[in-house]
Amino acid sequence: MVPAPHEMSDAWLVGRASELVAVAQSSHLSDQLDACQEVDDLLAQAQARNEPRIVGQLLRAAAVVRLVTPGLIDLSDTMLDELLAHTRRHGLVVLEAEAHALRGRRYLFGGFEDKALTEVASGLAMLEESLTPDPVLDKRTWDRLLANALQSTGLVLTQLGVYEMADAVLARAHNAIRDSAGPHLIYIHLMNRARMLIGWGLRLERVANLEEAATKFATASAIAEAVEGPFRESLHPGRRDRTAAEQVPIIGAAHALAKPGPEHIAPLWRLRELSMYARELIIVSIALARCLELEELPQQALQVLADARTRLEHDTSEPTLMLCLTREYAKLSGPHGEHTISALQTYANALEVELWQMQEARTATLVTRRDHERLTRAHGAIAQQALQDPLTGLPNRRALDDRLAALIGAQTHPMAIALVDLDGFKVVNDKHSHAEGDDVLRVIASTLRQALRGDDLVARYGGDEFVVLLPGAPLHAAEAALGRAVDAVADLPIDLSRGVTLSVGVISVRPRESANRALARADSAMYVAKRRGGCRVAAVEGEPSSDA
Repeated sequence: MVPAPHEMSDAWLVGRASELVAVAQSSHLSDQLDACQEVDDLLAQAQARNEPRIVGQLLRAAAVVRLVTPGLIDLSDTMLDELLAHTRRHGLVVLEAEAHALRGRRYLFGGFEDKALTEVASGLAMLEESLTPDPVLDKRTWDRLLANALQSTGLVLTQLGVYEMADAVLARAHNAIRDSAGPHLIYIHLMNRARMLIGWGLRLERVANLEEAATKFATASAIAEAVEGPFRESLHPGRRDRTAAEQVPIIGAAHALAKPGPEHIAPLWRLRELSMYARELIIVSIALARCLELEELPQQALQVLADARTRLEHDTSEPTLMLCLTREYAKLSGPHGEHTISALQTYANALEVELWQMQEARTATLVTRRDHERLTRAHGAIAQQALQDPLTGLPNRRALDDRLAALIGAQTHPMAIALVDLDGFKVVNDKHSHAEGDDVLRVIASTLRQALRGDDLVARYGGDEFVVLLPGAPLHAAEAALGRAVDAVADLPIDLSRGVTLSVGVISVRPRESANRALARADSAMYVAKRRGGCRVAAVEGEPSSDA
């Protein structure tokens, strides 16, 4: 039963969105469309609450559901644009990196491999920075966000056939998952690793590296065996009285590719019907064809591969696997099957070597673009540091002065300025430690920033004082917005805020008023809030009273 909107906690919204993503990834079209509608409803709820991290996670869910639903893929563009803009605006680096990976996945659906390469390079550069866990999130939530971003990146790298890098990225995902993930994320991670190893093995076969390919298939089969435990407790909408190998195409195919045999034929026929995505259909079809060929049924094997090629004629999402499918079909189509030795076979072998070299060039291109993005971000970070407070990440006094001068110089609409002071902050430093005081400053700075509009500027003025610029806001609107910020800080858990609250003074900037004069009036208004007991907003129309 779905709770009423006012009964939906933030954790419930995120958890339900995760369930709907799982449904959409493993269900028929009607269920996918229902999941998309419900995710959109949850997103609307999150946007009404205006908590950036929750909104970001719901935007991600809405984008993923569209990417996995036939007929809705084109509609993912708007959602991905919104996700990227939102994550950049709020500094949600891990979610932004995943947005780039998801956009890369979207480009592959359109056949734009080079654009996909650029997007995944951008995401990789972000994920390879020294990421600091978000202080507002608990460790488990942070690890889950990081694991999701790494998995999405690893999936696109696998689709592009850049297997060595995909392997390294998925290994990082394993580290993020190890301590904090639930059964479903573990199941997804293991399945993605098995799928990556199968693709890698098929690619190695194309250059006659059969021994190493067999090792990849054997490892994929071992991982598929390990999937069974978490699968039973996952969100996959399958039957729990049957194994994952009977219901998940990649898992069943992993066992058949490691040890082809007649026992796999009937299960693979069923898994072929369950295959929703190009990667599933290709891998299952190749595994089934090999088992049929061993049973001396080459015509059936050839038909399986031909049917897969027909169904995927216009699909561009799996360029490397499609070549593997074409090779398998060509191998069975010769007059003597795989024993054909001819000029054409020699030519095909030469082409495979050239394709392998092209794949290495693609890897080099990806590394170059990733390094370029990394340098660009580093340069931007250096420039930003000159205008950023190192403790809170907010604009510093210099950035405030520049922005305030520009706004006052071009003022044609109302504008409010607020000075914010922390109540009880000195006690935190004296009673606990300056390190704990720094933690409180960071949490309150983040909460203050989140409570206001995207166009509002929150800057650290010095010590435990902040200044807020609210362009376009008349005094009454600014007072209401800052009141919500005061309430948001007051509602923080005591272990985060240590009981610190806000006293806010806000004034409306007068035409041709100097920045120093406006700040002085806001400072006086803040003392009015202090004298009234703190944890409040004092909005002052004219000059402050003498007692202030």
